[in-house]
Amino acid sequence: MPSMVTRGSVVVMTTALITGASRGLGLALTTHLADGGWRVVVDARTAADLAAATEGLSGVTAVVGDVTDETHRRALVTAAGGGLDLLILNASTLGQNPLPPLADYDVERLRHTLDVNTVAPLRLIQLALPTLRANRGTIIAISSDAAVEAYEGWGGYGASKAALDQIVKVLAAEEPDLRVYAVDPGDMRTQMHAEAYPGEDISDRPLPESVLPCLESILKGALPSGRYSAGALTGHALARAVE
Repeated sequence: MPSMVTRGSVVVMTTALITGASRGLGLALTTHLADGGWRVVVDARTAADLAAATEGLSGVTAVVGDVTDETHRRALVTAAGGGLDLLILNASTLGQNPLPPLADYDVERLRHTLDVNTVAPLRLIQLALPTLRANRGTIIAISSDAAVEAYEGWGGYGASKAALDQIVKVLAAEEPDLRVYAVDPGDMRTQMHAEAYPGEDISDRPLPESVLPCLESILKGALPSGRYSAGALTGHALARAVE
């Protein structure tokens, strides 16, 4: 059954925009929402990867490009149209790799990391805000525990996510009619995690799909704006089930 909302006297299909959707959590979220009847606009940098990932998914519009490119960002918002209800800022870069200590971090690589993980999400928010305000929509920025913990080697990535967390916190205060979330999904079995720990067996990490049930209340905008971890969301869901 398609996911619908009523605006005035018109019933329309709900629309989500998800960046970085060719693999990992982005693809898991895309599949979940598409299977739930959402219209989903997605992006990734590589056309072949994005086409393969979204093949067979109904209601999915794929727009190939880089989130650091203004033309591409505008194309994403245009593709989403006036029905945009949910913006998920998932595209990220690990940054300089192998992960270096801050004393050795290449500042040009850091600028690029901040551009992808912090500046591009803010700019997409700016472009999408008029529609999200009109629809009283939801914004979800995918964060990390590296934003709040001091892990050796993770200074560049962690700094970019910490800045993203602060953007979410301030935006939530400035846009009280929206739901604005930073979400730390925890360690997952993803390509980015494998790249962070080359040669290490990460098969014990949960698959991205396993995180989806605890994100349901966030996807629905059912919780107050703020920063949440997957663990805290799981506890919230269990508490709700017991009530």
